[in-house]
Amino acid sequence: MDQNRRGVTTHVPGEFVHRADPADIIPTGWTQLTENRFSVTARWPDRHPFFSRVADDRHDPILVAETIRQATMLLAHAELGVPVDDQFVMWGLNYAVDPEALAVDGLSSDIDIDVVCSDLSARGGKLRNLRTTIVITRGGRLLGTGGAVSSCTSALAYRRIRGRRMEALGKPVPLIPGVTPHLVGREDSHDVTLGPGTRPGQWRLRINTGHTTLFRRPNDHVPGMVLLEAARQAATMTVGGGVFLPATMDVSFSRYAELDSPCWIETEILPTPDTSVTTVRVEGRQDDRSVFHSTLTSPNHGLTAVAGGRLDSRLAG
Repeated sequence: MDQNRRGVTTHVPGEFVHRADPADIIPTGWTQLTENRFSVTARWPDRHPFFSRVADDRHDPILVAETIRQATMLLAHAELGVPVDDQFVMWGLNYAVDPEALAVDGLSSDIDIDVVCSDLSARGGKLRNLRTTIVITRGGRLLGTGGAVSSCTSALAYRRIRGRRMEALGKPVPLIPGVTPHLVGREDSHDVTLGPGTRPGQWRLRINTGHTTLFRRPNDHVPGMVLLEAARQAATMTVGGGVFLPATMDVSFSRYAELDSPCWIETEILPTPDTSVTTVRVEGRQDDRSVFHSTLTSPNHGLTAVAGGRLDSRLAG
């Protein structure tokens, strides 16, 4: 690996972003600007088997969430001293993007990410908590803003915390039937993360441990990216299918989603004074306890309706 302190790194090891397939590695390099501020370069795939285009001509907004996740982990491991075998948990993630800036055709897929790391706390000389605040641009144009709240746990402490739950590591999980792919904005049933529920507005989380993007390695719990995709698919179902482009997303995780118990995904449409958008609240519940809750907002008609004010307010905050 070719790296100089406060210099540019042009190779990102897969272990720094917890990805084995080079096609899934989004960052291409990073530069330290100040003590806790970094510039990360990245490239979004024009075509990807999972992060497929939305409405034929827009990058998948969930790529923004994955970009935030990978950029945060990259800097934690490469610059902040977090060992690669530590367990990395994101407890909160948010973003707001300009739908027009997501256009694919005729535009570069190279993006620039400005990252500020704050609220750092350590235990035993090792980083344990951090917050990242992120601004994403493409070709000098603001694409979106966002951030994440994360924690890091040593492999030994993680095994102690999880206890017998570690026995689920690598064990097969029965694949339940999924809903019809086009109803959740998917073409392939392999990518469907929802199964039928017991009432309207409810679905059962569909866990496909053989999905190499969603389950990048054997795990003892459901990865957060599975829950994000389930939230997007549930929101799509809630508005009646078709195109649902989550231009804003805010998600909080309260506990691990386990592999051996049904996790129920429940939704409701939230009232909003802006009639040009629809906001859906999504919650995951398991064993009568909340696992995560999120809100997702999409333009109603076309892909031009999300006001720039949302981006401005995130930048101001």
